Amino acid sequence: MEIPPFPDLPREENLPREEKLALLSGADMWRTAAVPGRGIRSLVLADGPHGLRRPDEESQAAPGESAPATCFPAECATACSWDRSLLAELGTAVAHEARAQGVDVLLGPGLNIKRTPLCGRNFEYFSEDPMLAGELGAAWTAAVQAAGVGACPKHFAANNQEADRMRVDAVVDLRTLHEIYLQAFEIVVRKAQPWTVMAAYNSVNGLHATENPWLLDTVLRGTWGYDGVVVSDWGAVTDRAAALAAGLDLEMPFSNGLGARELGAGLEAGTLTEEQVDTSVNRILDLVHRADNGSRSTGRGTGPDAVDLAAHHELARRAAAASMVLLKNDGGILPLDAGGSIALVGELARRPRYQGSGSSQVNPVRLVSALTALQDAAAELVFEPGYVLGADSPCNPDDLLETAAAAAAAADTAVVFLGLPEEAESEGRDRTTLDLPAAQLALLAAVLDANPRTVVVLCNGGVVETGWAEAVPAVLEAWLPGQAGGSAVADVLFGLADPGGRLAETMVHRLQDTPAFGNYPGEGGTVRYGEGLLVGYRWYDTRGLDVAFPFGHGLSYTTFAYRDLEVRSAGTGSGQVVRVGLTVTNTGRRTGTEVVQLYTGAPEDDGGQQRPLRPLRELRGFEKLALAPGESRRVEFELDVRALSRFDPQSNAWVADAGEYRVEVGASSRDIRLASAAVLDGTVPARALTTSSTIQEWLENPEAAGALVAALSGAGGTGTGGTGEAGAADPADDGGTGGGLGGALALIGNLPLNRLARFPGTPVTEEVLETLEAGLRRSGGPSA
Repeated sequence: MEIPPFPDLPREENLPREEKLALLSGADMWRTAAVPGRGIRSLVLADGPHGLRRPDEESQAAPGESAPATCFPAECATACSWDRSLLAELGTAVAHEARAQGVDVLLGPGLNIKRTPLCGRNFEYFSEDPMLAGELGAAWTAAVQAAGVGACPKHFAANNQEADRMRVDAVVDLRTLHEIYLQAFEIVVRKAQPWTVMAAYNSVNGLHATENPWLLDTVLRGTWGYDGVVVSDWGAVTDRAAALAAGLDLEMPFSNGLGARELGAGLEAGTLTEEQVDTSVNRILDLVHRADNGSRSTGRGTGPDAVDLAAHHELARRAAAASMVLLKNDGGILPLDAGGSIALVGELARRPRYQGSGSSQVNPVRLVSALTALQDAAAELVFEPGYVLGADSPCNPDDLLETAAAAAAAADTAVVFLGLPEEAESEGRDRTTLDLPAAQLALLAAVLDANPRTVVVLCNGGVVETGWAEAVPAVLEAWLPGQAGGSAVADVLFGLADPGGRLAETMVHRLQDTPAFGNYPGEGGTVRYGEGLLVGYRWYDTRGLDVAFPFGHGLSYTTFAYRDLEVRSAGTGSGQVVRVGLTVTNTGRRTGTEVVQLYTGAPEDDGGQQRPLRPLRELRGFEKLALAPGESRRVEFELDVRALSRFDPQSNAWVADAGEYRVEVGASSRDIRLASAAVLDGTVPARALTTSSTIQEWLENPEAAGALVAALSGAGGTGTGGTGEAGAADPADDGGTGGGLGGALALIGNLPLNRLARFPGTPVTEEVLETLEAGLRRSGGPSA
């Protein structure tokens, strides 16, 4: 949203120190400080990743006790829509409800990567893939702010578990941080410029996220160009002066004056400057201005009459259906015939689990259970609870299991609702298993024995183990589908809506197969991200592990054909682009949706040069299509060099390796329909050489190789200014004998050059090293 010139709010130079410091802390749990005499009002912040949780007037509302609002599907669900335009619709709707209730900033979206399926808060995050999370998060953020309300992407950064979340130190290598855990935030910042960003509780590489200048200043502001407010997670600040110096503008909530006193002490001691305080104060004033301008420009009223809650309920219903993933549908058992008889089994059909627990919990204006919706849609339906929610073992099996099995045996089809109870996953605690409760599995076994024509509907915020699915003809993953989820389930089961979802995270056979299994939850206050880049499908696909249902998987009620793949490259160097086009056709007899997924794979090692690890394939683009029977559509993608790059810690930059990249298009990471290749020039920067560089690094540099080859051959190199005859030969060529210089390089190529001088009989003496160093200085430092 375009911000007009700054109004008549005072700038920092017109405020006394006491008022400045007060502005840098909350006034209570949910409001920022006001300076009424100077026209500076307080702002109201509220949770809102999947619906508004507006605090009460005293700002102390507990989860579930807030003002009524539309509860949309959770992010674990909407991520599976793979639909930017749908996320924008949801963002607009939540923002309108926020504006109507006087909320200025929504605390969302949640952008943390699903490193482990045990994270108890995964329901509040999008994906295991940063590109998918970033694209959907950017669409939601931009829509919220276009409606005059600020967004607050969270939790920055590497906040990927609830275990010890308030203080755990996430130790992550620099490349993994940039490529996996920071990338979604970078996409949202660059594409949507959020008004605020929330710094997390945890530490990153030894520094609290709220007091980490590398995160908040060097990366967020310096590299990405962020110009908004950085706010702490609630109670995440340990040292207010250090946090301000690192780039944290607003401490939330009110800290009983402690934060202001620590800032004042820092100013008196000289560890803080007035300029640092003024910079953060001006950011707060800019935020107040943005919020005031948003209130005026959007033309929204205040109070319930300003929002069409009925329309929002229908949007929630449509979004839920578009996010449900049909995992399997053997024999085309779905969609069901509404005229047949149905045994609906499972307490979750009557008492729905429709959202997660914790700070994001919404007080819904309406709630439709699957039982109610299916009773309205089916000609004949019998319901049996089958289990008691929260029970880990069958409860009263003679009553519940036998009556459920009898109902299933008498019906044409049994529909069984399974899922995770509220106590199994929540903010503040992690899961301990991927298994469904034993009571539910016992019920499913009894129903299958009674009627093999059984459909399972899953209601869960995180993935579950699905070994039982082999015996079940059809499985629909409904996630946490929001207040209209019951109606959406009925729509999908009876074919009124196509199951539009595709998995945004891999479903595995065993917890032991997951990437972080050996490095979670950490010990001694530290968790090491030892799996590095190989998170989610990057791990399973690269290692060739079998999975239950792969990333991107999901079935439709129709079929699609992919054809006419074209891959074209244009430009050179850092300006090179790769354009990918293909045609998709609905080859079935029903209108349906398909998510076209574009993956790339990096070049293989070339000429003996060992490149840094790259995952087998990585998502680079996606497009959701709705096609009528027989309809075709051309899909186009354009990738710039950055999209194909890796982060290089040595040069602190994104670089693209030269060579041939695989280009794959498919319906999941394991269902590749078309493949081709694209050649990139590469943008790997020259690496500065020293005598501590390895022999191989010297030989890979054309400028330095000649002098070194001459020295290694006993010819007495004289510098680095040319290759000569010795440099013209391939230093790895051994003439086919298995010996010579090439054979030696296989043994000593990784040896630092200066150590070679310590071996007896080597031609690289201290004098040769001095000559090479002199050549480095003369040439300004050749690079590898």
